[in-house]
Amino acid sequence: MKAKIVFTLTLFLLGLCSMASAKVYLVSVGISDYPGTKQDLKLPVNDAKTISWLYSKNSNAIYKQLLNQQATAANILKALQETFKKAGTNDIVVFFFSGHGYPGGFSAYDKLLSYDKVRKAMAKSKCKNKMIFADACYAGKIRTPGKNSGNAIAAAQKANVMLFLSSRSDEVSIERRDMENGFFTTYLQRGLRGGADTNRDRIITAKELFNYVHAGVVKLSGDEQHPVMWGKFSDHMPVMVW
Repeated sequence: MKAKIVFTLTLFLLGLCSMASAKVYLVSVGISDYPGTKQDLKLPVNDAKTISWLYSKNSNAIYKQLLNQQATAANILKALQETFKKAGTNDIVVFFFSGHGYPGGFSAYDKLLSYDKVRKAMAKSKCKNKMIFADACYAGKIRTPGKNSGNAIAAAQKANVMLFLSSRSDEVSIERRDMENGFFTTYLQRGLRGGADTNRDRIITAKELFNYVHAGVVKLSGDEQHPVMWGKFSDHMPVMVW
């Protein structure tokens, strides 16, 4: 019995060491200034900078940041491919996007960028812990097939990508002038900094993060904004390891 306990404990400790040594590969995109003035937003650049800063505080994080006119569709895809191809199997890859969205994808600075293209770029990484955070109005519509996007839900499940979206398909993602970040990014960064770590093991899981961010955004918005999470992944998938 003692030998079995020691063996089990050894496997547990090895698992913790493996997660602790995992590196994070991040591509952080924020677009506040779209061409012209009608589509301009206020906080997405701040959102992207906040997430970049947060992950940079983790000594194992490697990131690429694209803001405003840098965030063309081609540049985003290039950054995803070049950054994520470096990740190992047990590492973590994250795509953060703050800006406009559309049914089936994201609005890059110059044109629409389908989720299908993002998924294919991420699929080239052998990493098993893949996630997308999107802070955009009607972000839940990403699950709705666009003309050329294919079935987003089926694609996410096949690619083992976790999508954490700031709002349902019929909701706006709220930002206020007196805040530095949108409602979703505010609670996302608080959760990733430790607020979501309910068991204090310094490993924030997908379930912990969803529970924390969802509750915070719903309360702050007066029940007007509801983040959603979907895809094929384990509730215990690590989203941040400190």
